Amino acid sequence: MSKELLIGITGNAVVFTDQDNFDVDTRFRLAKEYGFDYLDKTPPTGELEVYQRASEKYSLPIRCGGFYYTRNRDEELLIWHMRIAKELGTILQNIQIKPKDHSGKFLTDQDIAEVYLYAYELGERFSVMPSFEVHINMWSEHFGRVVKVGEIVEKQGIKFNLTLDHSHVIFKIDNPIEQKIMGMKLDIDEGRLVLDPSKPENVSFEWIDRNYVTHAHARPSIPANPINVWAKHPNGTYGRGVQYPFIRPQIGEWHSPWKEENLN
Repeated sequence: MSKELLIGITGNAVVFTDQDNFDVDTRFRLAKEYGFDYLDKTPPTGELEVYQRASEKYSLPIRCGGFYYTRNRDEELLIWHMRIAKELGTILQNIQIKPKDHSGKFLTDQDIAEVYLYAYELGERFSVMPSFEVHINMWSEHFGRVVKVGEIVEKQGIKFNLTLDHSHVIFKIDNPIEQKIMGMKLDIDEGRLVLDPSKPENVSFEWIDRNYVTHAHARPSIPANPINVWAKHPNGTYGRGVQYPFIRPQIGEWHSPWKEENLN
């Protein structure tokens, strides 16, 4: 059975340059004018009605929301997000889970599975589907953990839903520094984890074949994506360059040589 593929845009992505900071009404208007099917946003505290009015005004639904959470701290926040998602008519809440809980304890695969089952119970209560995202700085940054968690969940008779942002996989190809994070490089070197989507048994296709992928983010990236030297953190480190310009940047818009053939 064929399914309709709807294309949405995150609320913060409705910009022309990184200097733009449109109000909510303008973001909805532009997203509608440019042909998107829905907006992806969890409204900040106190702005629920603003988003509801804009959604109705432009007949542009808020089908998805998303946020990141720390275990043993943000359970009530997730409940609230699920509740307002139902009020907005949202059908999916994209969930990122930090790799450590509030006390600093590293979360095991079993811990993550328990968080997912908790989110699933909330989803049943509010009629909103939870989907855990593959994302840097989260538990899923070691891509080999995803199937392990998914198998624990599905042994309970519950479907494991995954949000796939393939750019987070692509930028780690041929990128040994990034691969070392969470000890993933050893699994790559020994062939237990394949990143390159052109090779058999790559991790992205495995997730798709297992029917995990329920939602997806489309962002351009390249193998060994250059670090973002324009984004320096207080501790002196630079931004972890994940995304790559989709079209040739103008002078002063990009910090590195740009090659279209590298895009994935």
